[in-house]
Order: sequence, then C-alpha cells, then structure tokens
Amino acid sequence: MDRYPRNMIGYGPNPPDAKWPGDARIAISMVMNYEEGGENNLLHGDAASEAFLSEIIGAAPWPGQRHWNMESVYEYGARAGFWRLHRLFTHMGIPLTVYGVTTALARGPEQVWAMQEAGWEIASHGLKWIEHKDMDPAEERRQMEEAVRLHTEVVGERPSGWYTGRCSMNTVRLAAEMGFDWVSDTIDDDLPYWLPVEGTDRHQLVIPYTMDANDMRFAVPAGFSTGDAFFTYLKDTFDALYREGQEGAAKMMSVGMHCRLLGRPGRIEGLKRFLEYAQGHEGVWFARRCDIARHWTYAHPPEVPALVPSQMELPAFLDAFGSIYEHSPWIAERAHGLELGPVHDRAKGLANALARIFRSASAEERMGVLTAHPDLAGKLAAAKRLTAESTAEQASAGLDALTDDERAAFEALNAEYVAKHGFPFIIAVKDHSKASILTAFRDRVAHATEEEFAEACRQVERIAYHRLSALLPDH
Repeated sequence: MDRYPRNMIGYGPNPPDAKWPGDARIAISMVMNYEEGGENNLLHGDAASEAFLSEIIGAAPWPGQRHWNMESVYEYGARAGFWRLHRLFTHMGIPLTVYGVTTALARGPEQVWAMQEAGWEIASHGLKWIEHKDMDPAEERRQMEEAVRLHTEVVGERPSGWYTGRCSMNTVRLAAEMGFDWVSDTIDDDLPYWLPVEGTDRHQLVIPYTMDANDMRFAVPAGFSTGDAFFTYLKDTFDALYREGQEGAAKMMSVGMHCRLLGRPGRIEGLKRFLEYAQGHEGVWFARRCDIARHWTYAHPPEVPALVPSQMELPAFLDAFGSIYEHSPWIAERAHGLELGPVHDRAKGLANALARIFRSASAEERMGVLTAHPDLAGKLAAAKRLTAESTAEQASAGLDALTDDERAAFEALNAEYVAKHGFPFIIAVKDHSKASILTAFRDRVAHATEEEFAEACRQVERIAYHRLSALLPDH
C-alpha cells in the first residue's frame, strides 16, 4: 500500500472545546528549558563545542576545543538567568514546566531544589542537549533510558513528560514506546491530541510545543531584539487565542524560555509585562504540562474509530467502501492504491480519493456508474430491490411514501429523462425535499445531454460523500 504517514488535517475546521478547569478560555503553559551543563562540550565527552542558541552570532562548533565564551553564555543561564526567572515566577505565583536536560540537572542540584520547592514540574529534556537527527534508533533509545534513570536518581521521581528538542524522526515513537504521560516533540497544533502508537493498541498524548512564542528567537536572525518585541508577540498570540476561546473552542498557548536568553535583565521585563497582562484577564489558566495532560486524559480520552481507511487492507476496504459508488466496487479498489494517509480517514478526505478515481475514469466507465443507479421512486423501489444505501436515501426525502399523483409524475419524468439522456436522473436526495427534487427533475430534463452528464457525475460524487459521512468522522 502507498501510504503517506503525515497528518495534514488534525482536528480540521472544528477543533474540540478543551473544557479547561474553571471554564477557562485559554490554558497557558510556561516552559523553562534548563540545558546549562548539558550542552556540547569536550568536558562532557563531545567532539566539539556548542554552537546553538547563544549570544554569539554565527557561532560554529570548535572541533577538539573548548569555547570559553560559549561556556560562559551557558554558565550565565545557570548562575544568574535561572534565579531571575525563578524570582519572577514564584513572586507572581505562576507554575511552570521545566524541560530538564538530565546531565544539566545533575550539575545543578540547587536549581533542582528550587524547582521542587516552587512546585514546578520537571520533565525530561533528554540526557544531553545535543543533536539526535543522525543517531541510530537503538542508541537514541539507550540514551533516553539513561536519561530516565539519571533523572529519577537526581530528581527523586521518574519524569512523566518528554521533550528532546533537537530530535530525530524516531524520537516521538521511542518516547511513546517508553510510556510517558505526554510527549511534546511537535509544533503542529494549538491543542493536545492523541497519537496512535504503531504496532500497539495504545495512544500517546501529545502536547504540542512552540518555536514562535519562544525566546530562542533572541538568538536567531530576524528574531526578537528587545524585551518589548517579545512582549508584543506574546500579547498578540494571547489575544488571538483568547478571542478564539471566547468565540468557540478554548485554546492552549505555550511559551518557551531559556535561562541564558530570557534570564537577561534586558529581556525579562518583556516577559513580566506579558504575565501581568495575561493575569489581568478572566478565564486564564496557567498550567503545568502535567496538569494539562491530566485534564485532557480525563476530559478527552482517545477515541478509536471503527474504520481507519488508510490502514485497511484491500479486502476490508472493499467490504466497507465498495458500495459507496452504486454497484461500482472498482472505484474503491483503485482508490485503495492511491497515496492514502490520515487525511483520508475522514469522510471528505476519502470522498476526494474516490472522486479522483471516478473523475479520471473513461467516459464509458462513468456512464456505467450512472446507469447503475436506480430510477427515483421507480420500479425497483416499488419492488423493494434497491441497495440499502439507495433505500435509505430515497426514504430520507419521503420518496417511499408518494401519493398516486406524485408517483405518476416521477414515472413520467423518469421515462422522459432516460429516453433523452440514456441514463437515470440522479440527485443527492439528502440535500433536498420531495418538492425540490421534482422541481430539479423538471428543470434538468430539458438540459443538453452533455451538460446533464456532467451534472449527474457531480451528483454521484455528492451521494458518495453523504454515504461516507455516515461511516466516517466528518468534523
């Protein structure tokens, strides 16, 4: 099967209402990345110095050498930046989640003590603050397991959440297999969601993170240059999500912080202004990620759909969808060979896949689909020989309970239409009433056959969509 694994639909146009505690309209997750002492360094057994997220513009790794200024930048985060942020959050009574690089935590016992005294959540940020993109999956798993072991030793309890950051294509899968309550190595949504764990019946809770509402942009080109720029961006993000939460489904906002970046005096005032601004609104929940995970697990447990088209083998696929196009299972058979993915596991997505096959078929094949449809309220209906789908559709418009005059009108129109066009009159009856069907029938019988062929094909696609919407999620 040709399958596309990326999920390009998510919740779609109608995300769920988060139903945050206290009817909050927005949950704000403040995240401190504690990496100081876990970065690339010869002292840590690495081949070169660190070059990522620092005050040194255009920094590059120094192979085989220590980098005094780079080390100093990271040391500032542990020595001064952490404590400045700690004072701000404890003074304002705002809880947060720490993404703690385990070797950094081991080298910062007083900081760990302060995190715990403040009631902050300490999640795992990996064993070391290094790139994982080229790491063998077995080695990455080994390092993740060592991170959990050391975290438990240093902090006193196993981490319930995971975020690598500089991750590989295997990170989320490995974290899911290790049984964390939540994983945050994605930036793909404004709300938590459940990710099926391949090869198991388990679903992993994902709490997406952020790269935009993140002080890392103080250390990249075209990023933030002042604390006020950071405040403005956070405020605008908050305002948009808060308004959406008031108008409909409540949202979540993440803010990423680094001790060596946001902990500088010239930047933290922007953060302080934002926290004060957000606290000035009703319906705002400052939550740790473990709190969000606990709520989501209770309020929005994973839903396991009965049918997952993109994961079905051909026999099951045909059994479920072979009758969507009237007596034309070849359409489903060919559609199964398309590049299907999560977007096709919902009604509109699979309707598009089937329609692609129908549209690309020969004129003769499409005519075969049209002629496979029964006359509306015709002899097959009277003899109760319609397919189950057609029976339900005609009944929905009251075509199974016609008066003698209505039946006579349908029979006359059916005969006239077929004689002129060579195929039955087709209309998506679920979009109509009995009266509007008769009106459309009388109008369309006069169309040129080429025009009516195109319209009949559009109606066949619409009928297919309605049939799929009864089987698959459609919101």
